[in-house]
Parts: sequence; structure tokens; C-alpha cells
Amino acid sequence: MISAGFDSRIGDPLGHFTLGDRDFADLTRVVRDIAGKYANGRVISVLEGGYNLYGLTNATRAHAAALQE
Repeated sequence: MISAGFDSRIGDPLGHFTLGDRDFADLTRVVRDIAGKYANGRVISVLEGGYNLYGLTNATRAHAAALQE
């Protein structure tokens, strides 16, 4: 299960981290690969947060695209 919070994305006014959209896609792929090995590929992803709407949109898009690969 992924708690997909994007307040750690660069530009978020609360998180103050520097993760980019590619980082979120990479992390999603890691979880997807683990799920492939241990959970027959099953993954649940729940959108949790992010307070920069532009960043939230892009990070969510990168995350969803990596889930579908």
C-alpha cells in the first residue's frame, strides 16, 4: 500500500524537500517491483497530500504513469 503524499516534492510550501517528479516515479517503480515479487503485483495507492497544486498534479501524474508501466 502506498500512501502517496507529495508534500515532499520540490516547491511544496510545507515540505521543504527537493524530490522531483522523476523521483516519485522511481520510488513507485521500486514499490511496484516489490509488489510483483511478494503480492502478485497488487498495489493500492491512496492520495494523501501535497500543497502546491501544480506540483501535486505533476507528481501524481508521474506516480500514476509508473504504476501503469
